[in-house]
Amino acid sequence: MVDLVLLKAEQITEDFLQERVKKSFQIIGKGSVNQVCVVETDNSKVVVRMNNSTSYSTFVKESWCIEQARAVGIPSPKVLSIGIVDETAYMIQTFVDGENGLDSNKPKPDIWRQLGTYAKLIHTIPVKGFGENLINPIHGVFQSPPHAGSDGSWLGYVNYNINSLTENDRLIELGVINQTESNRVRKLFEGLKKEKFHFALNHGDVSLKNTIIDNEGQVVLLDWGSAEVTVAPYGDIIEMMKCQILGEAPNIEEFKAYLDGYGLKEKDLSSMSALLLLRAFDKLRWAIDKSPDLIESFAAFAKQVVDMALD
Repeated sequence: MVDLVLLKAEQITEDFLQERVKKSFQIIGKGSVNQVCVVETDNSKVVVRMNNSTSYSTFVKESWCIEQARAVGIPSPKVLSIGIVDETAYMIQTFVDGENGLDSNKPKPDIWRQLGTYAKLIHTIPVKGFGENLINPIHGVFQSPPHAGSDGSWLGYVNYNINSLTENDRLIELGVINQTESNRVRKLFEGLKKEKFHFALNHGDVSLKNTIIDNEGQVVLLDWGSAEVTVAPYGDIIEMMKCQILGEAPNIEEFKAYLDGYGLKEKDLSSMSALLLLRAFDKLRWAIDKSPDLIESFAAFAKQVVDMALD
């Protein structure tokens, strides 16, 4: 299988660069979505990321985000080409020589502090809308896919999750909440509708695995596949808290370093518990509708968030 992946990456590279490939290798274990290969010719060394053709729109979004990030001073690989060949969507990027953030000797809190600085810059990028789909790259307009019960807007997103808190709620059946807790959650979600949130571009997966520490020691940010327009600075922090609940990085010291890099104090995050709960419930409802195999794990996580938020 790996050989077929490499052959495809080599062919894509040769067609783009018009140069013969002299060596290549696949990067294993640093990404869970795309197949990632490094391909080298006599004059160039590039990274080829590949997925099925339905991922092309995500590569368009990533390319746009990387361009915007570079424009505000965030070190990132340069996107050389995106396209589709033989039902495979691909992105060709410049190769960044260095070590993955997980493997680097650079102190982890220092990396997280730099990521906090980057996040604040990312939140200055002009965008419109709400959601994870980039529907207008010229004007930076994002959208959340509409579905039964939601028009895809922020208000629709919140109202959908409020209106789902019924006596016959599947979340009660799953043991995530009881009726009393459901009433308390409703009040938390209603409170979010009154908040004047700032909406901005969020990376969506700020983590050590999505960094390269280059040979000059600077932190290079990778992988914008989860980028979305949502409440800032909460969006990325919600994902970090999710990782913490699951026993993953960042630890307490690293999280504080991120907040320090951004210029935030924990007291500035007063809406965090309600927003984390909203995200956990929405993801679980998505799994119930679209991906039953994920219901058990998503329900277990949602229950953990309930216990934390309603404590």
